[in-house]
Amino acid sequence: MRCPYCGSLDDKVIESRTLGTGESIRRRRECISCGYRFTSYERIEEKPFMVVKRDGRRQPFDRSKLEKGISRALEKRPVSAMMTENLISEIEDAAFIKGKSSREIPTAELGEMVLEKLYKIDKVAYIRFASVYRHFENLEEFITEVNKIEQKKHQ
Repeated sequence: MRCPYCGSLDDKVIESRTLGTGESIRRRRECISCGYRFTSYERIEEKPFMVVKRDGRRQPFDRSKLEKGISRALEKRPVSAMMTENLISEIEDAAFIKGKSSREIPTAELGEMVLEKLYKIDKVAYIRFASVYRHFENLEEFITEVNKIEQKKHQ
């Protein structure tokens, strides 16, 4: 570690402490050349969890985007804030588990997870989300999706 005072690379660790939940370590160091004492921190650097877009671009997973899409679908629906929060957490957890080895998940899989959960909770929210997610172009596509719900209900 380079001394911030003299620039020397020779130092010794005087004390080490694990911080908080054990995710970082604080080290007190002393420069052997000039005797200056300083603190350094060590953290595990994790690769961010990525979402693979339809066009192949990769973006870091953003819980707030997921939350915004689901909240819009559930707007003015009889679903509590707690249930919405649990739904978002369940989807986030499932996405991380599904993409654990590669540290990424395609948006198609993420969207299907959301649709599956919304279908169980609120059919109107399901249709709202599906209309944006599946890019309904016309009324027929919308009606087809509603009819699928009706067919599932009667099975």
